[in-house]
Amino acid sequence: MQMNVSEAKAKLSELIAAVERGEEVIIARGGVPVAQLVPARTRGIRLGLLEDKVSKESLPDFLEPMSEAELAEWGA
Repeated sequence: MQMNVSEAKAKLSELIAAVERGEEVIIARGGVPVAQLVPARTRGIRLGLLEDKVSKESLPDFLEPMSEAELAEWGA
């Protein structure tokens, strides 16, 4: 679907709905395409990537103080 800027301003909600349905929306100025509306990419953080490979018991407790041997390894 292609629409001129002035018409796109008046029908923005409809255009967004069209994009959500998977339609291609082109906005033109004077009949010349200048922009394309596309769905936004959602970015998120996926936690638990190694959930099935690492057990919680095998991870160190990072809030525990270091032993004297661990401190020596770090040169403290």
